[in-house]
Amino acid sequence: MLQLAGTQNAFAHALLGPERAVPASIRGAARRGADRRFAVYRNNVITGLIDALAQRFPVVCRLVGEEFFRAMARIYVTAQPPSSPLMMLYGGTFPNFIDAFAPAASLPYLGDVARLELARGRAYHAADAVPATPQIFTGLPAEQLGHLRVRVHPSASIVASAHPIVSIWQVNADPDHAVPIAPWTAEAALVARPFTDVEVRRLPPGAAAFMSCLLGHGAMAEAVEAGASASTDFHLAESLAVLIAANVVIGIDGLAPASRLKRRTSSRRLRPRSAPRPVDAEHSALLA
Repeated sequence: MLQLAGTQNAFAHALLGPERAVPASIRGAARRGADRRFAVYRNNVITGLIDALAQRFPVVCRLVGEEFFRAMARIYVTAQPPSSPLMMLYGGTFPNFIDAFAPAASLPYLGDVARLELARGRAYHAADAVPATPQIFTGLPAEQLGHLRVRVHPSASIVASAHPIVSIWQVNADPDHAVPIAPWTAEAALVARPFTDVEVRRLPPGAAAFMSCLLGHGAMAEAVEAGASASTDFHLAESLAVLIAANVVIGIDGLAPASRLKRRTSSRRLRPRSAPRPVDAEHSALLA
């Protein structure tokens, strides 16, 4: 077994490095014949991995051109070969590689566009789940809103960037309907596949921090604080509207049982009611 493992390691080590010698254990009718056959197999493997990256990152490929992309992907493939037999998982570190790839430095948004495409691929292969209807938000008790935690569809993720990555991706995903990108500003995307197709939604200011907190199963009050801290233009109603329209909520946790809620409501009637906080008022207006 040790000998077999050594042979396999030597084979894999030589496979992705054209400068590396063919393992001595590779044999044929003639040594030169074995070398040629191994070189053909090596080229097919590298080409196949490059093709897999091109299929997973088509907009990145379009942005830099096929020749540049394949040259960049070849360097990535030889430096970071697959660690899993599942090709749908390959390329998870490609965006970080692009960030550090000096020849691509003139396109500082390229790595984030790759992250957006990576999120789309993950959403496509994510587990299915049934989205809740918008009515799940109707009639939620105002006094519980801050403690609620939403359960989010397993395909959902947030990609934020200092560049207009959603606009860049849209323009290059459908060149026939391209429009100038203006203004050139930071953008964030909600990526999810609530039903059949993967959807990409541009998020309003602060919504990325708000939804990232919710995706991490943070409480609503924590998410609101995160959104407000991220942007002075954060609007809770607008962000909740995007969340609901995206059909990514599959349930709500943190609701008190009806019997407990009734007892607490009755006890509060015995003392003056304090003025609601602004966040609770906004929730009540939106979700009533």
